[in-house]
Amino acid sequence: MFFQHIFDRSLAQSSYIVGCQATGAAIVIDAKRDIDVYLEIAGQNDLRITHITETHIHADFLCGSRELAAVTGAAMYLSDEGGEAWQYGFPHQGLKDGDVIKVGNLALKVMHTPGHTPESISFLLTDMPATDRPVMVFTGDFVFVGDVGRPDLLEKAAGLIGTKETGARQLFQSLKKFSDLPEYVQVWSAHGAGSACGKALGAVHSSTVGYEKIRNWAFQFGESEAGFTEALLTGQPEPPAYFAMMKQLNKINRPLLIEVPQHPKLSAGQFIAAYKKGIKVIDTRNKADFARGFIPGSLNVQGNNSFSTWCGWLLNYQEQFMLIADDHQMGDLTRKLMRIGLDNLYGYISNIDDLGIELQIADTISLDTFKTYIGKADVQIVDVRGVTEYDAGHVEGADHVFVGTLPDNLDKISKEKLVVVHCQAGDRSAIAYSILARSGFKNIKNFSGGMKEWLDADYR
Repeated sequence: MFFQHIFDRSLAQSSYIVGCQATGAAIVIDAKRDIDVYLEIAGQNDLRITHITETHIHADFLCGSRELAAVTGAAMYLSDEGGEAWQYGFPHQGLKDGDVIKVGNLALKVMHTPGHTPESISFLLTDMPATDRPVMVFTGDFVFVGDVGRPDLLEKAAGLIGTKETGARQLFQSLKKFSDLPEYVQVWSAHGAGSACGKALGAVHSSTVGYEKIRNWAFQFGESEAGFTEALLTGQPEPPAYFAMMKQLNKINRPLLIEVPQHPKLSAGQFIAAYKKGIKVIDTRNKADFARGFIPGSLNVQGNNSFSTWCGWLLNYQEQFMLIADDHQMGDLTRKLMRIGLDNLYGYISNIDDLGIELQIADTISLDTFKTYIGKADVQIVDVRGVTEYDAGHVEGADHVFVGTLPDNLDKISKEKLVVVHCQAGDRSAIAYSILARSGFKNIKNFSGGMKEWLDADYR
């Protein structure tokens, strides 16, 4: 048996290629949209991708199953569980609980494991030439290392009111099915630490059924469904705004993107003309470089592992946008954007000094200066971290507006007072500062040290 785990750090997303070395057949599970990695792995290991499958209709990334099927001709095997509202809207081989996918001498048995979503399935893998016992289970967003999939995304991200309690009850029953598996079976999920698909995902990529039963918080409630439900629904992070679009695009027919696109580098004239037309500018430079001089109206979304998530919060799927980025970054940033379907990139520039545009300077302040603003009536301190972070501890008197929802909550920001934004360590407050500056706020400052510096100085 051949097995390889592929991990995308930008979305903390896992996919897998499993192959039968005797026959050369292989299956890809939960493919990301830039499919060249699977083709390369298969080619290097004398495998043919003959089967493609998904654990559920994903919300956090645009699944590449259809791109991969278009290139390889492999059949797609997708869940037909969950009821009429949860069916894929394009041709596929339907899967039900108990079905078996044969990939050469390998067998993947389907387990319907609803809760995170109604159609969610897991795959119990048996390497038949070696043993008749299962060796791995691919759980998707059902069971993670140290956590379980949240059932509230359908309600919070997709607007399906009243589904989270039903999902929690379903998940509680699905966990009983998981608990009946042999304890030695390896657990491989679709996400790790850093994903918004749960609240306590572990940084280790794999576990076992036995270890999860003794270590994962979700297995510690015995028969108390009410206790489990309360714990499950409490403290979940804010689901990014783009999740609703991913749910839709992963379910219906859509245009395919077979290759990673090459976006044009714009001349100064092209950029200025587009800028004057109102095309949004995303500045991917380091927050310190941005603060020293930025194009008015641009948004500072640093080109790190969180780049796609924040772009998903701040961009919609109809508008064009431009990037400020170094040439060597563009391949990586393009992949991060295409993984969530943000394909309307007009182009990019690298140098903003010769555009003839007067740059603005961000007003960043030190801890000592920040302390002088605490408790002042003419100052509004705005904590832009997540609600669970804020509830766990915040500067006295600080208002809370999560940075991802800030564009929709500008009415909560004072136009009369000095506004000071902060987050945990400065990345999110840099985004917030740029949002406010773009929105016309003039009297704003950024305490870039954030709660980390505040707490390190032993302030409470």
